[in-house]
Amino acid sequence: MANIAVIGTNYVGLVTAACFAELGNQVVGIDIDPGKVERLGRGQLPIYEPGLEEIVVQNIKAGRLRFTLDYVEGLDKAQFAFVCVGTPSGIEGEADMSQVKAAAHSLGKYTPSERSLIVVNKSTMPIGTGDWMLPTLERASSGSGARFRVVSNPEFLREGSAVDDFRHPDRVVLGGTEPEAIDRVAGLYRDLQPEPPIIKTDIRTAEMIKYASNAFLATKISFINEIASICERLGADVKEVSRGMGLDRRISPEFLEAGVGYGGSCFPKDVKALAHMASMAGAHPQLLRAVMEINRDMRKLVLQKVRGTLGSVEDRVIGVLGLAFKPNTDDLRESPAVEIIHLLQSEGARVRAFDPAANSAARALVPGVELCSDAYAVAEEADALILMTSWSEFRRLDMERVRQSMRYPLLVDGRNLYDPQEMVAKGFFYQPVGRPAAEQAPAEAPAPTYAAEPVAAPSRAA
Repeated sequence: MANIAVIGTNYVGLVTAACFAELGNQVVGIDIDPGKVERLGRGQLPIYEPGLEEIVVQNIKAGRLRFTLDYVEGLDKAQFAFVCVGTPSGIEGEADMSQVKAAAHSLGKYTPSERSLIVVNKSTMPIGTGDWMLPTLERASSGSGARFRVVSNPEFLREGSAVDDFRHPDRVVLGGTEPEAIDRVAGLYRDLQPEPPIIKTDIRTAEMIKYASNAFLATKISFINEIASICERLGADVKEVSRGMGLDRRISPEFLEAGVGYGGSCFPKDVKALAHMASMAGAHPQLLRAVMEINRDMRKLVLQKVRGTLGSVEDRVIGVLGLAFKPNTDDLRESPAVEIIHLLQSEGARVRAFDPAANSAARALVPGVELCSDAYAVAEEADALILMTSWSEFRRLDMERVRQSMRYPLLVDGRNLYDPQEMVAKGFFYQPVGRPAAEQAPAEAPAPTYAAEPVAAPSRAA
Protein backbone atom coordinates (compact mmCIF):
# COMPACT_ATOMS: atom_id res chain seq x y z
CA MET A 1 0.00 0.00 0.00
CA ALA A 2 1.25 3.48 -0.90
CA ASN A 3 0.27 6.99 0.16
CA ILE A 4 -0.58 9.00 -2.94
CA ALA A 5 -1.51 12.62 -3.47
CA VAL A 6 -3.25 13.55 -6.73
CA ILE A 7 -3.09 17.21 -7.74
CA GLY A 8 -6.19 18.15 -9.74
CA THR A 9 -9.53 16.33 -9.73
CA ASN A 10 -10.96 16.62 -13.22
CA TYR A 11 -11.03 13.72 -15.71
CA VAL A 12 -7.47 12.48 -15.38
CA GLY A 13 -6.99 13.32 -11.71
CA LEU A 14 -10.28 11.92 -10.50
CA VAL A 15 -9.94 8.65 -12.43
CA THR A 16 -6.32 8.30 -11.28
CA ALA A 17 -7.22 8.95 -7.64
CA ALA A 18 -10.25 6.65 -7.59
CA CYS A 19 -8.56 3.77 -9.40
CA PHE A 20 -5.38 3.87 -7.28
CA ALA A 21 -7.62 3.85 -4.19
CA GLU A 22 -9.44 0.85 -5.65
CA LEU A 23 -6.08 -0.93 -5.79
CA GLY A 24 -5.77 -0.51 -1.99
CA ASN A 25 -3.70 2.66 -1.72
CA GLN A 26 -4.41 5.64 0.53
CA VAL A 27 -5.19 8.52 -1.83
CA VAL A 28 -5.82 12.22 -1.23
CA GLY A 29 -7.13 14.39 -4.07
CA ILE A 30 -6.01 18.02 -3.85
CA ASP A 31 -7.89 20.77 -5.68
CA ILE A 32 -8.17 24.56 -5.38
CA ASP A 33 -11.95 24.69 -5.98
CA PRO A 34 -13.77 24.67 -2.59
CA GLY A 35 -17.15 23.77 -4.09
CA LYS A 36 -15.73 20.85 -6.04
CA VAL A 37 -13.86 19.49 -3.03
CA GLU A 38 -16.96 19.74 -0.87
CA ARG A 39 -19.10 17.92 -3.45
CA LEU A 40 -16.47 15.25 -4.04
CA GLY A 41 -16.37 14.59 -0.32
CA ARG A 42 -20.05 13.65 -0.60
CA GLY A 43 -19.38 11.46 -3.64
CA GLN A 44 -20.82 13.96 -6.14
CA LEU A 45 -18.74 14.06 -9.31
CA PRO A 46 -18.08 17.18 -11.43
CA ILE A 47 -17.95 15.07 -14.60
CA TYR A 48 -19.91 12.30 -16.28
CA GLU A 49 -17.82 9.16 -16.67
CA PRO A 50 -19.39 5.67 -16.71
CA GLY A 51 -18.52 3.61 -13.65
CA LEU A 52 -16.50 6.31 -11.90
CA GLU A 53 -19.05 7.51 -9.35
CA GLU A 54 -19.45 4.02 -7.92
CA ILE A 55 -15.69 3.66 -7.41
CA VAL A 56 -15.39 7.10 -5.80
CA VAL A 57 -18.24 6.46 -3.37
CA GLN A 58 -17.02 2.96 -2.44
CA ASN A 59 -13.50 4.13 -1.69
CA ILE A 60 -14.63 7.18 0.29
CA LYS A 61 -16.71 4.86 2.45
CA ALA A 62 -13.77 2.46 2.78
CA GLY A 63 -11.55 5.31 3.99
CA ARG A 64 -9.07 4.98 1.12
CA LEU A 65 -10.05 8.17 -0.74
CA ARG A 66 -10.58 11.72 0.44
CA PHE A 67 -10.32 15.24 -0.94
CA THR A 68 -8.88 18.47 0.39
CA LEU A 69 -7.98 22.06 -0.48
CA ASP A 70 -4.97 21.95 1.84
CA TYR A 71 -1.59 20.91 0.41
CA VAL A 72 -0.21 20.46 3.93
CA GLU A 73 -2.93 17.94 4.71
CA GLY A 74 -2.74 16.29 1.31
CA LEU A 75 1.03 15.84 1.41
CA ASP A 76 1.28 14.88 5.07
CA LYS A 77 2.11 11.22 4.39
CA ALA A 78 2.50 11.27 0.60
CA GLN A 79 5.17 9.16 -1.04
CA PHE A 80 3.96 9.99 -4.56
CA ALA A 81 2.33 13.12 -5.97
CA PHE A 82 0.61 12.77 -9.35
CA VAL A 83 0.27 16.10 -11.17
CA CYS A 84 -3.02 15.93 -13.09
CA VAL A 85 -3.86 19.58 -13.77
CA GLY A 86 -4.94 21.09 -17.08
CA THR A 87 -2.62 22.16 -19.90
CA PRO A 88 -5.03 24.03 -22.21
CA SER A 89 -4.06 25.62 -25.51
CA GLY A 90 -2.50 29.06 -25.46
CA ILE A 91 -2.88 31.79 -28.06
CA GLU A 92 -0.43 30.24 -30.54
CA GLY A 93 -1.43 26.65 -29.84
CA GLU A 94 1.24 26.18 -27.19
CA ALA A 95 0.37 24.35 -23.97
CA ASP A 96 -0.53 26.76 -21.16
CA MET A 97 1.61 25.56 -18.27
CA SER A 98 0.37 27.97 -15.61
CA GLN A 99 -1.52 25.29 -13.68
CA VAL A 100 1.46 22.92 -13.78
CA LYS A 101 3.81 25.65 -12.54
CA ALA A 102 1.41 26.53 -9.71
CA ALA A 103 1.16 22.87 -8.72
CA ALA A 104 4.96 22.45 -8.79
CA HIS A 105 5.42 25.53 -6.62
CA SER A 106 2.88 24.29 -4.06
CA LEU A 107 4.40 20.80 -4.00
CA GLY A 108 7.84 22.23 -3.33
CA LYS A 109 6.56 24.63 -0.69
CA TYR A 110 4.37 22.25 1.28
CA THR A 111 6.20 18.91 1.13
CA PRO A 112 7.27 18.11 4.70
CA SER A 113 10.89 18.67 5.65
CA GLU A 114 13.29 15.82 4.95
CA ARG A 115 10.57 13.98 2.95
CA SER A 116 11.48 12.07 -0.22
CA LEU A 117 8.66 12.64 -2.71
CA ILE A 118 8.32 11.20 -6.19
CA VAL A 119 6.50 13.74 -8.36
CA VAL A 120 4.76 12.05 -11.29
CA ASN A 121 3.82 14.17 -14.29
CA LYS A 122 0.52 12.66 -15.42
CA SER A 123 -0.86 15.62 -17.36
CA THR A 124 0.06 15.96 -21.01
CA MET A 125 3.10 18.22 -20.75
CA PRO A 126 5.35 19.65 -23.46
CA ILE A 127 8.62 17.92 -24.22
CA GLY A 128 11.15 19.34 -21.79
CA THR A 129 8.78 19.87 -18.85
CA GLY A 130 10.67 17.33 -16.77
CA ASP A 131 13.83 19.38 -17.21
CA TRP A 132 12.48 22.40 -15.33
CA MET A 133 10.16 20.58 -12.93
CA LEU A 134 12.91 19.41 -10.56
CA PRO A 135 14.64 22.82 -10.20
CA THR A 136 11.22 24.42 -9.66
CA LEU A 137 10.40 21.99 -6.87
CA GLU A 138 13.78 22.50 -5.23
CA ARG A 139 13.57 26.30 -5.36
CA ALA A 140 10.08 26.28 -3.86
CA SER A 141 11.17 24.00 -0.99
CA SER A 142 13.49 26.78 0.30
CA GLY A 143 16.08 24.45 1.77
CA SER A 144 13.59 22.38 3.78
CA GLY A 145 15.61 19.25 3.15
CA ALA A 146 12.83 17.66 1.12
CA ARG A 147 14.10 15.55 -1.77
CA PHE A 148 12.26 15.33 -5.07
CA ARG A 149 12.48 12.96 -7.98
CA VAL A 150 10.48 13.47 -11.17
CA VAL A 151 8.95 10.74 -13.33
CA SER A 152 6.92 11.27 -16.49
CA ASN A 153 3.90 8.95 -16.67
CA PRO A 154 1.61 10.23 -19.45
CA GLU A 155 -2.02 9.19 -19.38
CA PHE A 156 -3.84 7.41 -22.21
CA LEU A 157 -7.38 7.55 -20.85
CA ARG A 158 -10.32 7.87 -23.23
CA GLU A 159 -13.30 9.80 -21.97
CA GLY A 160 -16.27 7.46 -21.80
CA SER A 161 -14.08 4.44 -21.04
CA ALA A 162 -11.48 5.94 -18.70
CA VAL A 163 -12.04 3.53 -15.82
CA ASP A 164 -11.55 0.49 -18.05
CA ASP A 165 -8.52 2.14 -19.67
CA PHE A 166 -6.90 2.61 -16.25
CA ARG A 167 -7.67 -0.96 -15.20
CA HIS A 168 -6.51 -2.49 -18.50
CA PRO A 169 -3.92 -0.19 -20.09
CA ASP A 170 -2.26 -1.09 -23.37
CA ARG A 171 1.02 0.06 -21.79
CA VAL A 172 2.38 2.15 -18.94
CA VAL A 173 5.02 4.65 -20.04
CA LEU A 174 7.55 5.85 -17.45
CA GLY A 175 10.34 8.32 -18.07
CA GLY A 176 12.98 9.52 -15.64
CA THR A 177 16.63 9.82 -14.74
CA GLU A 178 16.62 7.62 -11.63
CA PRO A 179 15.86 3.92 -12.19
CA GLU A 180 14.82 3.41 -8.56
CA ALA A 181 12.14 6.13 -8.81
CA ILE A 182 10.86 4.66 -12.07
CA ASP A 183 10.68 1.19 -10.50
CA ARG A 184 8.70 2.52 -7.55
CA VAL A 185 6.11 4.12 -9.82
CA ALA A 186 5.99 0.93 -11.88
CA GLY A 187 5.21 -0.94 -8.68
CA LEU A 188 1.95 1.01 -8.31
CA TYR A 189 0.68 -0.56 -11.53
CA ARG A 190 1.76 -4.13 -10.86
CA ASP A 191 -1.48 -4.94 -9.04
CA LEU A 192 -3.39 -4.47 -12.29
CA GLN A 193 -4.46 -7.76 -13.85
CA PRO A 194 -3.17 -8.66 -16.29
CA GLU A 195 0.01 -6.76 -15.50
CA PRO A 196 0.48 -4.23 -18.30
CA PRO A 197 3.61 -3.81 -20.43
CA ILE A 198 5.80 -1.14 -18.83
CA ILE A 199 8.01 1.05 -21.01
CA LYS A 200 10.93 2.64 -19.14
CA THR A 201 12.71 5.45 -20.91
CA ASP A 202 14.00 8.99 -20.47
CA ILE A 203 11.65 11.85 -19.61
CA ARG A 204 11.64 13.60 -23.01
CA THR A 205 10.90 10.37 -24.85
CA ALA A 206 8.05 9.57 -22.46
CA GLU A 207 6.60 13.04 -23.01
CA MET A 208 6.89 12.62 -26.79
CA ILE A 209 5.18 9.22 -26.77
CA LYS A 210 1.97 10.86 -25.55
CA TYR A 211 2.02 13.64 -28.12
CA ALA A 212 2.97 11.29 -30.96
CA SER A 213 0.20 8.83 -30.02
CA ASN A 214 -2.53 11.47 -30.00
CA ALA A 215 -1.23 13.12 -33.15
CA PHE A 216 -1.25 9.78 -34.97
CA LEU A 217 -4.83 8.99 -33.92
CA ALA A 218 -5.96 12.47 -34.98
CA THR A 219 -4.17 11.93 -38.29
CA LYS A 220 -6.00 8.64 -38.79
CA ILE A 221 -9.35 10.39 -38.25
CA SER A 222 -8.49 13.21 -40.63
CA PHE A 223 -7.22 10.71 -43.20
CA ILE A 224 -10.49 8.79 -43.33
CA ASN A 225 -12.39 12.07 -43.47
CA GLU A 226 -10.27 13.14 -46.43
CA ILE A 227 -11.13 9.81 -48.06
CA ALA A 228 -14.81 10.42 -47.23
CA SER A 229 -14.75 13.73 -49.09
CA ILE A 230 -13.24 11.97 -52.11
CA CYS A 231 -15.78 9.15 -51.85
CA GLU A 232 -18.66 11.62 -52.05
CA ARG A 233 -17.33 12.99 -55.33
CA LEU A 234 -16.49 9.62 -56.87
CA GLY A 235 -19.52 7.62 -55.72
CA ALA A 236 -17.76 5.26 -53.32
CA ASP A 237 -18.95 4.29 -49.84
CA VAL A 238 -16.52 5.28 -47.09
CA LYS A 239 -18.12 2.84 -44.63
CA GLU A 240 -17.14 -0.06 -46.85
CA VAL A 241 -13.77 1.52 -47.58
CA SER A 242 -13.11 1.76 -43.82
CA ARG A 243 -14.17 -1.85 -43.32
CA GLY A 244 -11.93 -3.06 -46.10
CA MET A 245 -8.98 -1.08 -44.77
CA GLY A 246 -9.56 -2.00 -41.13
CA LEU A 247 -9.36 -5.73 -41.75
CA ASP A 248 -5.72 -5.22 -42.68
CA ARG A 249 -3.84 -5.97 -39.46
CA ARG A 250 -1.31 -3.28 -40.28
CA ILE A 251 -4.07 -0.67 -40.22
CA SER A 252 -6.84 -1.90 -37.83
CA PRO A 253 -10.41 -0.54 -37.78
CA GLU A 254 -9.89 1.80 -34.79
CA PHE A 255 -10.34 5.51 -35.52
CA LEU A 256 -11.43 4.85 -39.10
CA GLU A 257 -14.99 6.14 -38.71
CA ALA A 258 -15.66 9.05 -41.05
CA GLY A 259 -17.73 11.93 -39.72
CA VAL A 260 -17.56 15.48 -38.46
CA GLY A 261 -14.07 15.08 -37.03
CA TYR A 262 -12.40 14.88 -33.66
CA GLY A 263 -12.88 17.09 -30.61
CA GLY A 264 -12.46 16.87 -26.87
CA SER A 265 -9.74 17.85 -24.45
CA CYS A 266 -6.82 15.95 -26.00
CA PHE A 267 -6.57 15.65 -29.77
CA PRO A 268 -7.18 19.32 -30.70
CA LYS A 269 -4.85 20.83 -28.12
CA ASP A 270 -2.16 18.16 -28.39
CA VAL A 271 -1.90 18.37 -32.17
CA LYS A 272 -1.72 22.17 -31.92
CA ALA A 273 0.90 21.97 -29.18
CA LEU A 274 3.06 19.46 -31.06
CA ALA A 275 2.89 21.58 -34.21
CA HIS A 276 3.88 24.63 -32.16
CA MET A 277 6.81 22.82 -30.54
CA ALA A 278 7.96 21.56 -33.92
CA SER A 279 7.85 25.05 -35.42
CA MET A 280 9.73 26.57 -32.49
CA ALA A 281 12.40 23.87 -32.87
CA GLY A 282 12.84 24.65 -36.58
CA ALA A 283 10.92 21.65 -37.92
CA HIS A 284 8.13 21.89 -40.50
CA PRO A 285 5.01 20.02 -39.33
CA GLN A 286 3.11 20.08 -42.65
CA LEU A 287 1.22 16.86 -41.90
CA LEU A 288 0.00 18.11 -38.52
CA ARG A 289 -1.21 21.34 -40.10
CA ALA A 290 -3.12 19.38 -42.75
CA VAL A 291 -4.69 17.22 -40.03
CA MET A 292 -6.04 20.34 -38.30
CA GLU A 293 -7.25 21.89 -41.57
CA ILE A 294 -9.16 18.76 -42.61
CA ASN A 295 -10.77 18.59 -39.18
CA ARG A 296 -12.01 22.18 -39.51
CA ASP A 297 -13.35 21.50 -42.99
CA MET A 298 -15.57 18.65 -41.80
CA ARG A 299 -17.63 21.10 -39.74
CA LYS A 300 -18.22 23.23 -42.81
CA LEU A 301 -19.26 20.15 -44.82
CA VAL A 302 -22.22 19.52 -42.49
CA LEU A 303 -23.41 23.09 -42.81
CA GLN A 304 -23.03 22.90 -46.59
CA LYS A 305 -25.26 19.82 -46.69
CA VAL A 306 -28.02 21.65 -44.83
CA ARG A 307 -27.66 24.87 -46.79
CA GLY A 308 -27.46 23.00 -50.08
CA THR A 309 -30.87 21.43 -49.49
CA LEU A 310 -32.75 24.25 -47.78
CA GLY A 311 -31.11 27.05 -49.74
CA SER A 312 -30.55 29.00 -46.55
CA VAL A 313 -30.75 28.27 -42.85
CA GLU A 314 -32.05 31.71 -41.97
CA ASP A 315 -35.24 31.44 -39.89
CA ARG A 316 -35.16 27.64 -40.22
CA VAL A 317 -35.59 25.36 -37.23
CA ILE A 318 -32.53 23.10 -37.12
CA GLY A 319 -32.40 20.24 -34.65
CA VAL A 320 -29.07 18.93 -33.33
CA LEU A 321 -28.80 15.46 -31.77
CA GLY A 322 -25.76 15.27 -29.52
CA LEU A 323 -23.64 18.02 -28.02
CA ALA A 324 -20.73 16.22 -26.33
CA PHE A 325 -17.72 15.59 -28.55
CA LYS A 326 -18.28 11.82 -28.21
CA PRO A 327 -20.77 9.48 -26.51
CA ASN A 328 -20.54 8.48 -22.84
CA THR A 329 -19.21 11.85 -21.71
CA ASP A 330 -20.55 15.32 -21.01
CA ASP A 331 -17.36 17.00 -22.25
CA LEU A 332 -18.01 19.89 -24.64
CA ARG A 333 -14.43 20.99 -25.13
CA GLU A 334 -13.74 21.47 -28.85
CA SER A 335 -17.06 19.77 -29.59
CA PRO A 336 -17.94 19.75 -33.30
CA ALA A 337 -21.61 20.18 -32.35
CA VAL A 338 -20.94 23.42 -30.47
CA GLU A 339 -19.00 24.85 -33.40
CA ILE A 340 -21.72 23.90 -35.89
CA ILE A 341 -24.40 25.42 -33.67
CA HIS A 342 -22.51 28.71 -33.59
CA LEU A 343 -22.21 28.64 -37.40
CA LEU A 344 -25.93 27.93 -37.74
CA GLN A 345 -26.81 30.76 -35.37
CA SER A 346 -24.53 33.17 -37.19
CA GLU A 347 -26.59 32.52 -40.34
CA GLY A 348 -29.89 33.09 -38.57
CA ALA A 349 -31.01 29.54 -37.79
CA ARG A 350 -33.21 28.71 -34.81
CA VAL A 351 -31.49 25.77 -33.11
CA ARG A 352 -32.86 23.08 -30.84
CA ALA A 353 -30.62 20.41 -29.32
CA PHE A 354 -30.51 17.45 -26.98
CA ASP A 355 -27.71 15.42 -25.43
CA PRO A 356 -28.24 12.59 -22.92
CA ALA A 357 -25.47 13.88 -20.63
CA ALA A 358 -24.34 17.34 -21.74
CA ASN A 359 -27.52 19.46 -21.71
CA SER A 360 -26.71 21.16 -18.42
CA ALA A 361 -23.09 21.80 -19.31
CA ALA A 362 -24.15 23.27 -22.66
CA ARG A 363 -26.32 26.08 -21.33
CA ALA A 364 -23.50 28.59 -21.02
CA LEU A 365 -21.81 27.55 -24.28
CA VAL A 366 -24.81 27.72 -26.63
CA PRO A 367 -26.99 30.65 -25.52
CA GLY A 368 -30.17 31.00 -27.54
CA VAL A 369 -30.43 27.26 -28.18
CA GLU A 370 -33.57 25.50 -27.01
CA LEU A 371 -32.27 22.55 -25.00
CA CYS A 372 -34.87 19.80 -25.20
CA SER A 373 -35.66 16.88 -22.94
CA ASP A 374 -35.37 14.23 -25.67
CA ALA A 375 -34.72 13.69 -29.36
CA TYR A 376 -38.40 13.71 -30.30
CA ALA A 377 -38.83 17.25 -28.98
CA VAL A 378 -35.82 18.31 -31.06
CA ALA A 379 -37.42 16.93 -34.24
CA GLU A 380 -40.85 18.53 -33.78
CA GLU A 381 -41.56 20.90 -36.72
CA ALA A 382 -37.84 20.97 -37.59
CA ASP A 383 -36.67 21.81 -41.09
CA ALA A 384 -33.57 19.64 -40.65
CA LEU A 385 -32.06 17.26 -38.13
CA ILE A 386 -28.30 16.92 -37.71
CA LEU A 387 -26.88 13.96 -35.81
CA MET A 388 -23.58 14.98 -34.19
CA THR A 389 -22.86 12.43 -31.43
CA SER A 390 -23.31 8.69 -31.83
CA TRP A 391 -25.04 7.99 -28.52
CA SER A 392 -26.46 4.46 -28.49
CA GLU A 393 -29.93 5.75 -27.63
CA PHE A 394 -30.04 7.61 -30.93
CA ARG A 395 -29.70 4.23 -32.69
CA ARG A 396 -32.88 3.09 -30.94
CA LEU A 397 -35.08 6.06 -31.85
CA ASP A 398 -38.44 5.46 -33.52
CA MET A 399 -37.37 7.08 -36.76
CA GLU A 400 -40.86 6.94 -38.26
CA ARG A 401 -42.08 9.03 -35.34
CA VAL A 402 -39.16 11.41 -35.86
CA ARG A 403 -39.97 11.75 -39.56
CA GLN A 404 -43.65 12.38 -38.96
CA SER A 405 -42.95 15.17 -36.48
CA MET A 406 -40.55 17.07 -38.75
CA ARG A 407 -41.63 19.92 -40.99
CA TYR A 408 -39.16 18.85 -43.68
CA PRO A 409 -37.44 15.42 -43.67
CA LEU A 410 -33.77 16.44 -44.05
CA LEU A 411 -31.55 14.20 -41.92
CA VAL A 412 -27.83 14.95 -41.97
CA ASP A 413 -26.01 12.04 -40.35
CA GLY A 414 -22.68 13.45 -39.17
CA ARG A 415 -21.61 10.09 -37.76
CA ASN A 416 -23.00 7.66 -40.37
CA LEU A 417 -25.06 6.09 -37.62
CA TYR A 418 -28.02 4.99 -39.75
CA ASP A 419 -28.56 2.72 -42.73
CA PRO A 420 -29.13 4.88 -45.83
CA GLN A 421 -31.69 2.64 -47.51
CA GLU A 422 -33.68 2.30 -44.30
CA MET A 423 -33.76 6.07 -43.81
CA VAL A 424 -34.88 6.61 -47.41
CA ALA A 425 -37.60 4.00 -46.96
CA LYS A 426 -38.86 5.90 -43.91
CA GLY A 427 -39.19 9.06 -45.97
CA PHE A 428 -36.09 11.02 -45.03
CA PHE A 429 -33.95 13.01 -47.39
CA TYR A 430 -30.85 11.40 -45.93
CA GLN A 431 -27.40 12.97 -46.14
CA PRO A 432 -24.53 10.85 -44.71
CA VAL A 433 -20.79 11.62 -44.80
CA GLY A 434 -18.74 10.03 -47.56
CA ARG A 435 -21.45 7.69 -48.81
CA PRO A 436 -23.33 7.68 -52.12
CA ALA A 437 -26.29 10.05 -52.22
CA ALA A 438 -29.57 8.38 -51.38
CA GLU A 439 -31.67 7.64 -54.45
CA GLN A 440 -34.52 9.88 -53.47
CA ALA A 441 -35.49 13.24 -54.85
CA PRO A 442 -36.44 15.44 -51.92
CA ALA A 443 -39.70 17.28 -51.90
CA GLU A 444 -39.33 20.99 -52.36
CA ALA A 445 -38.39 22.55 -49.03
CA PRO A 446 -41.19 24.75 -47.70
CA ALA A 447 -40.47 28.43 -47.23
CA PRO A 448 -39.49 29.48 -43.71
CA THR A 449 -42.39 30.88 -41.73
CA TYR A 450 -40.64 31.81 -38.52
CA ALA A 451 -39.15 35.21 -39.30
CA ALA A 452 -41.62 37.18 -37.23
CA GLU A 453 -41.61 34.78 -34.30
CA PRO A 454 -39.30 35.20 -31.29
CA VAL A 455 -36.83 32.47 -30.47
CA ALA A 456 -38.66 29.85 -28.43
CA ALA A 457 -38.06 29.85 -24.71
CA PRO A 458 -36.48 26.66 -23.45
CA SER A 459 -39.77 25.24 -22.24
CA ARG A 460 -38.62 21.75 -23.25
CA ALA A 461 -35.44 21.97 -21.24
CA ALA A 462 -34.45 18.87 -19.31
